Amino acid sequence: MKDDFFFTLTTFRGGASVSGGISVGHLLRPGERSGIIMFCSEKKLREVERIVKANDREYNEKFQYADNRIHTSKYNILTFLPINLFEQFQRVANAYFLCLLILQLIPEISSLTWFTTIVPLVLVITMTAVKDATDDYFRHKSDNQVNNRQSEVLINSKLQNEKWMNVKVGDIIKLENNQFVAADLLLLSSSEPHGLCYVETAELDGETNLKVRHALSVTSELGADISRLAGFDGPDTKLMQNSGKTKFKRTSIDRLMNTLVLWIFGFLICLGIILAIGNSIWESQTGDQFRTFLFWNEGEKSSVFSGFLTFWSYIIILNTVVPISLYVSVEVIRLGHSYFINWDRKMYYSRKAIPAVARTTTLNEELGQIEYIFSDKTGTLTQNIMTFKRCSINGRIYGEVHDDLDQKTEITQEKEPVDFSVKSQADREFQFFDHNLMESIKMGDPKVHEFLRLLALCHTVMSEENSAGELIYQVQSPDEGALVTAARNFGFIFKSRTPETITIEELGTLVTYQLLAFLDFNNTRKRMSVIVRNPEGQIKLYSKGADTILFEKLHPSNEVLLSLTSDHLSEFAGEGLRTLAIAYRDLDDKYFKEWHKMLEDANAATEERDERIAGLYEEIERDLMLLGATAVEDKLQEGVIETVTSLSLANIKIWVLTGDKQETAINIGYACNMLTDDMNDVFVIAGNNAVEVREELRKAKQNLFGQNRNFSNGHVVCEKKQQLELDSIVEETITGDYALIINGHSLAHALESDVKNDLLELACMCKTVICCRVTPLQKAQVVELVKKYRNAVTLAIGDGANDVSMIKSAHIGVGISGQEGLQAVLASDYSFAQFRYLQRLLLVHGRWSYFRMCKFLCYFFYKNFAFTLVHFWFGFFCGFSAQTVYDQWFITLFNIVYTSLPVLAMGIFDQDVSDQNSVDCPQLYKPGQLNLLFNKRKFFICVLHGIYTSLVLFFIPYGAFYNVAGEDGQHIADYQSFAVTMATSLVIVVSVQIALDTSYWTFINHVFIWGSIAIYFSILFTMHSNGIFGIFPNQFPFVGNARHSLTQKCIWLVILLTTVASVMPVVAFRFLKVDLYPTLSDQIRRWQKAQKKARPPSSRRPRTRRSSSRRSGYAFAHQEGYGELITSGKNMRAKNPPPTSGLEKTHYNSTSWIENLCKKTTDTVSSFSQDKTVKL
Repeated sequence: MKDDFFFTLTTFRGGASVSGGISVGHLLRPGERSGIIMFCSEKKLREVERIVKANDREYNEKFQYADNRIHTSKYNILTFLPINLFEQFQRVANAYFLCLLILQLIPEISSLTWFTTIVPLVLVITMTAVKDATDDYFRHKSDNQVNNRQSEVLINSKLQNEKWMNVKVGDIIKLENNQFVAADLLLLSSSEPHGLCYVETAELDGETNLKVRHALSVTSELGADISRLAGFDGPDTKLMQNSGKTKFKRTSIDRLMNTLVLWIFGFLICLGIILAIGNSIWESQTGDQFRTFLFWNEGEKSSVFSGFLTFWSYIIILNTVVPISLYVSVEVIRLGHSYFINWDRKMYYSRKAIPAVARTTTLNEELGQIEYIFSDKTGTLTQNIMTFKRCSINGRIYGEVHDDLDQKTEITQEKEPVDFSVKSQADREFQFFDHNLMESIKMGDPKVHEFLRLLALCHTVMSEENSAGELIYQVQSPDEGALVTAARNFGFIFKSRTPETITIEELGTLVTYQLLAFLDFNNTRKRMSVIVRNPEGQIKLYSKGADTILFEKLHPSNEVLLSLTSDHLSEFAGEGLRTLAIAYRDLDDKYFKEWHKMLEDANAATEERDERIAGLYEEIERDLMLLGATAVEDKLQEGVIETVTSLSLANIKIWVLTGDKQETAINIGYACNMLTDDMNDVFVIAGNNAVEVREELRKAKQNLFGQNRNFSNGHVVCEKKQQLELDSIVEETITGDYALIINGHSLAHALESDVKNDLLELACMCKTVICCRVTPLQKAQVVELVKKYRNAVTLAIGDGANDVSMIKSAHIGVGISGQEGLQAVLASDYSFAQFRYLQRLLLVHGRWSYFRMCKFLCYFFYKNFAFTLVHFWFGFFCGFSAQTVYDQWFITLFNIVYTSLPVLAMGIFDQDVSDQNSVDCPQLYKPGQLNLLFNKRKFFICVLHGIYTSLVLFFIPYGAFYNVAGEDGQHIADYQSFAVTMATSLVIVVSVQIALDTSYWTFINHVFIWGSIAIYFSILFTMHSNGIFGIFPNQFPFVGNARHSLTQKCIWLVILLTTVASVMPVVAFRFLKVDLYPTLSDQIRRWQKAQKKARPPSSRRPRTRRSSSRRSGYAFAHQEGYGELITSGKNMRAKNPPPTSGLEKTHYNSTSWIENLCKKTTDTVSSFSQDKTVKL
């Protein structure tokens, strides 16, 4: 192989790569060899071009192009420790405890030993680091699976297997049928005629439609002499460039906790200042009397300096108000919630053995606060599988099922489908339940035959036979595949085609039609037609397209049939089916020859060629005779309608962001019940420039709000808080349901700074928003827009590589394990196999996680304020000497041992209502959206509760111990007995409090709560025993104190009084609150208890049939240019030319068809993106 090919390419930015990226698509056309060139670029500023020499690695390496290795991981062995520690110490609490540890190493101010802080700090940092390392290990594992895939690369004139990560710029690669594409490639040659190949991009965008690619003209004829060249790889592929950067995501509770820690630190400083001032005053007034006793020299220690040291001492003592164990517990709870998601059998897709996976353990509670969901369409809401469901032929509907009383019934599994097994070439997966159509075919109904004949002739499908001799269809759009397959099963089988003929088998008879003209589909015409001559010599025009367009072309004699078919189309559209009208026309031979001559002239014209051709198409496509209509179902993912309905009831707004065209997206919107005919209005924004878009948005806002509101001019950005308050007021005043539909080229203008406020305001007032023809970058921009200006928690869900940037931009990213790709899953925070599992992820796991985390935090702050502030009150009675109330071992073990397990059990297992009730009552989700269960107000309530408890814990024992004697007449008011009494009271009080807080009792809760009290007494008696004193006499000097104190009846009465005084106000308040002002969860919990013994089976919501006003259900996922490709013959293998008779076919210029195809498929979005780049 000689190194004689040079290539200069322009770098593309933005948009989805069709055949590029890592494992983007399959090469579908079978063939032994094809050629692709792959160009890799480093991220340089404004790289305009690059020069690559084919099959010359040494030459290409001097440009230092990026390699083909991909990295989605965050760390490696060298960077893990510094980066992870840097990320962890971004948490205010971790930095705070590091400072405390340093202070504790100073003996002059520390009254606590250093191990009370360093042990829990090292523990939490280690646990978090292990968790982060585990997460990143799986990212490395996924990267390695992709990087180690094999490709055949031409090295030293031989094809050798090479790992993807070792593929270099300029390498020639050989790809075969159904292989993944290694990077962004340029096709050099193919075994298919004229250097064509067909690419499926399901892993990129979820689309199974075939995209045609054509080899370079200078290399396409080399065939077997050249295989494939290599171009953009690794981080420079369009896929990776559109994926965006991996962001460090934190929940709103994390951010709130950082704020609260700062507040607590400020509170701690205030307490320290108060106690330091008290110490200075005490030292100046009373401390002089103790200096001789303490062996201080006169003037050795001033009162001011004593106060300064005391300040730092109390900062150390009172630091337990925010213990490091809080963060250990949070990580453990989140890990438990993640395992619950992984273990949930109701989110396990048994058909493909795919479980739900929590790919991160730090975002679970955020799942309970989602306000906006941004969803892809293809592969997420839909399966991208089209099935032929109904048809209307000559005014009669076929596809419905009726009972014995001729009443329409639902199709059930018990219903017997039409038996196609007798037809050897029938598609075995095709099902049709109306036997009347087969009877009409057998009876020879000419209209039915003509209808099916049209379906078999008017399309762009290519046929071939596999190794088993089975007929295989390669379809450019799944819609056409469904129609041609339906005709095939009913006896009209499309067999083959040449540029001049179409051969079909009609009820067992092989018939060849001469293809005279192909009137291709485009988005303006919304129809396609073929003109054929049958064996009898008759010339017929067969046409299919949008009913709104085709009905205008009908002959006046079709009035009655038009009315019937319109009603049928409305019924089909009301059921969410995609419809096409079907019509034909008999043509006179002389008229057609004249028309065809004009078409030849138009094709040869150099000016206004397209306009002249379009005019001729309009001329011949008139006076059509209506045959009927087809209804195809774009099959939704299972449970999509129920999930969308349930999430809407939970006040979650769903926005659909899709690359599909408007008609398809709208049709799916109706199918999913996101759009309904009962909506007050559906706003369509389709302006081609910023002025038009702004005007359309203003008109939509006027229609929605009325004339009573003064609109801002879009140039003034309000202060965010005021804007949010204004928007919330406006939302409450909006009555009725509205929807917004906006195209990609209009969205690009709407995202500009002076228009985006209008867009956001209108969109947030609408129940449904659908963005069509959007690029991956625009998807991310829409998410960022809502995140920034609505201050709302967002979730993005998709299945393709073009959804990666959106998934990374949202607070929560969810990947669907789709038909092919794993790009969305690898970039996601959570993944599962079906969209319907999103309902359970949010309404059950998300709500429970938020509920549990909020209860945990409320209790934890209460517990530690009650525990710590006792030292503050004690300071007023110990001369502000920084003496602790409890001994050091109790301080060390309180949060780690005595109270850690009960709060973990509550944080992991607690639930207010069952999972079924959470799903059945989506309104339970709203408290999380409004952030009601834990916020700054709740925090202050917990602090006040803790302060009250600390007052009770200190002053009741203090008053009881004041000048009191024991039962034996001895004095018991010593310091250690007082400490034991308060510590015991504290452990019992907080244990009773968590028992009151627990809503859902399990065996583990009982063991942890009551077991923690037992562990406390066991450790207490052990530390005050003779045995431990004999081993560590300096550490445990108070021998027998616990046994002596706790054998006194008065001590237990003090403990009982303290517990009752601490708990009873809470019990009374909660009883009155639940009885007088019950929440929705209180009511459901009460109902649960009443129904516990006999729960009726939960009934699924009935799937109601939507009543429909007249609405077109037209949606056709077809691409312009394939008609010209077919008639050029460039996509067909060479065969013996069939005999031609009559009119010769016009061949389009062979050098221009691919340019025409590229020009026609580049719609307004791509042309706009060349001169208007909107960067995120």
